[in-house]
Amino acid sequence: MTFSDKRKPELMAPAGDMISLRAALEAGADAVYFGVVSMNMRASAKNFAACEMPEIAGLCHEYGAKAYLAMNTIVYDSELELAETLVEQAAAAGVDAIICWDFAILDLALRYKIAAFVSTQMSVANSSALAFFYRHFGVKRFVLARECTLDEILSIRRNLRAQLGEVAENIEIEVFAHGAMCVSVSGRCFMSQLAFNQSANRGECRQPCRREYEIRDLRDGKEFLIGQDYVMSPRDLCTLPFLDKLLAAGIDSLKIEGRGRSPEYVSEVTACYRAYIDFYYAHHADDDFVELSDKLKELLMKRLDAVFHRGFSEGFFFGRQIGEWSGGNGSKATHRKVHVGVVTNFFKRVMVAEIRVEGAGFAQGDELMFQGNATGVLTQKVESIEEAFKPVDRAEKNSLVGVRLSQVVRENDQVYIMLPVDEVENARQ
Repeated sequence: MTFSDKRKPELMAPAGDMISLRAALEAGADAVYFGVVSMNMRASAKNFAACEMPEIAGLCHEYGAKAYLAMNTIVYDSELELAETLVEQAAAAGVDAIICWDFAILDLALRYKIAAFVSTQMSVANSSALAFFYRHFGVKRFVLARECTLDEILSIRRNLRAQLGEVAENIEIEVFAHGAMCVSVSGRCFMSQLAFNQSANRGECRQPCRREYEIRDLRDGKEFLIGQDYVMSPRDLCTLPFLDKLLAAGIDSLKIEGRGRSPEYVSEVTACYRAYIDFYYAHHADDDFVELSDKLKELLMKRLDAVFHRGFSEGFFFGRQIGEWSGGNGSKATHRKVHVGVVTNFFKRVMVAEIRVEGAGFAQGDELMFQGNATGVLTQKVESIEEAFKPVDRAEKNSLVGVRLSQVVRENDQVYIMLPVDEVENARQ
């Protein structure tokens, strides 16, 4: 019996704003993690106001999902009062857990009786460390160091049982499944602090590792431009090609990185991982599982390839081949999002959206993407277009058109079209 026969893992998605939050929930996330104001590792994301925490937790719970607050930065002495206020508000709002690595936040979580998850920033990578935190602080969830291989994760599971016996089943192991990786691996990088006085460990990273550099030989004066292979810029982690192995290992939570990325990224990546996890648990004992699994992976990888990524890597799950880990800057996505316009009205009785076309036009058969705080991310194929109550085949820039939909959108929702990269510039002209 594999570990996976016992439990289906949680799929945790990122939310940098309300649109992404709803997109994650609609796509099937079991949990969503988010940040408020400061003290989280994505200061560049929009993040939320502290007063929004009751709404965030309430919306997650409506979907049967959990809400986790990221407070995973180092904390200075001058911030302890703010930290306590945020933890107290999170507990009162019904937030399910706090993700942290500073012991001050861990102490506050214990005092306010809210679950604490140890962040990957703490670089926990062995069973003794997990057992120590469990025994002394009651911590039950660990986001393992990114350096851990799949074999090491299995070893941690076995050794926890040897050390703790049956209570080892209370401990949950979480790993990153998809998204950006840092050249400093578990995140403690000082390059941004040195170059820009903005600390990566405070969520303010300016990503100097993802830039081109000119280097000069001080003895002979020779100069070189370093950029082609971007040796400091890792590709994005993607575990979908071997997700069945992670599931068989009994991972308790699979985390998608991306609080700074777009709502459509959150929606599509969450939906792809949701699809494979559900497929695995429905069919992993079937005789034709391998064949069906390979076909589904191929289909889902095409979908993942269409949204933002820097090229895909298996990370360290099968070893530490650094040369195969880096290699690119900028998006390698096969498609780009192009702005079409805005929803100016929605007539619910006839399910028609009125769209003011401000950018790229669109035609019957195209797929439009709607984004809004209450809508999240919704994609719909265009079945019919009307302009001035007359059917037309295409909506041109500066027109006002009606499009029949099968689902509700809202006034002021932004409208986009996803196009192959080589068609994007033509669409914008």
